[in-house]
Amino acid sequence: MVKRNTLLLIKYIILVFIAISMIFPFVVMISIAITNNDGMFATSNIFSNNKLTLCNFKHVFTQIPITRYFLNSLIVATLTTVGQVIISALAGYAFAKLKFKYKNALFLLILITMMVPPQVNIIPLFFLMRELHLVNTYSALILPGLFGGFGVFFMRQYFLSLPKDIIDASVIDGCNAFQTFFKIIFPLSLPAIITLSVFTFITTWNSFIWPLIITNTENMRTLPVGLAIFKGSYREITMWGDLMACSIVCIIPIIIIFILAKKYFLSDLLAGSVKE
Repeated sequence: MVKRNTLLLIKYIILVFIAISMIFPFVVMISIAITNNDGMFATSNIFSNNKLTLCNFKHVFTQIPITRYFLNSLIVATLTTVGQVIISALAGYAFAKLKFKYKNALFLLILITMMVPPQVNIIPLFFLMRELHLVNTYSALILPGLFGGFGVFFMRQYFLSLPKDIIDASVIDGCNAFQTFFKIIFPLSLPAIITLSVFTFITTWNSFIWPLIITNTENMRTLPVGLAIFKGSYREITMWGDLMACSIVCIIPIIIIFILAKKYFLSDLLAGSVKE
């Protein structure tokens, strides 16, 4: 019994150490963001520095159009997430529950797209957007992200776990395929849908290479691109306080989305939904 308690204590100590090691960089980032640049490199401990200020945030909002960057990222991430979730859910349900010709072959092609590095598609996508006259538009930022092989695969695997009795019961009640999906399957799949939404939103929000290539004006840049430009624009010395303040603005939506959606992460909503 004593040995078991000792092992349990060691596990808790390890978990606490891991948690502290993950939280510590964010604490340092916040501390730098609210510290005067003159006092940042003082010999005293940064956490005990008395020169705390919000001027770094003021500099960020006055020196670059961060509000515009934030709005662009929010529009692109939101529309991309909504579009990809709808497409992935419909496609995943079709591959999981419907019968049609060449279903396995088409799903194999989707799996193959997951094995191709996204960097390989950037140049062809850019030429495609140029031919469609969509360069430097919201459409160019959103359209490539509407389809994702991972989303289709993820939703298909979740739909395969749904009892067939639910679908059979809806057919007996007179529901067609779309009614079954939107009235019965969709509500039951809320944990998987929210999980996919969080993954898609975070990935799109943090996207850097594609927005950097497809946009060429300040009005269309997203936050990651704006942050990179802010770091290297006309500065001989990096203003770490301003940079950390800008980074905090970038990660706030991600933290909020994760906190709001964490309780939905693939909880077993189907428990007890069907009586054997």
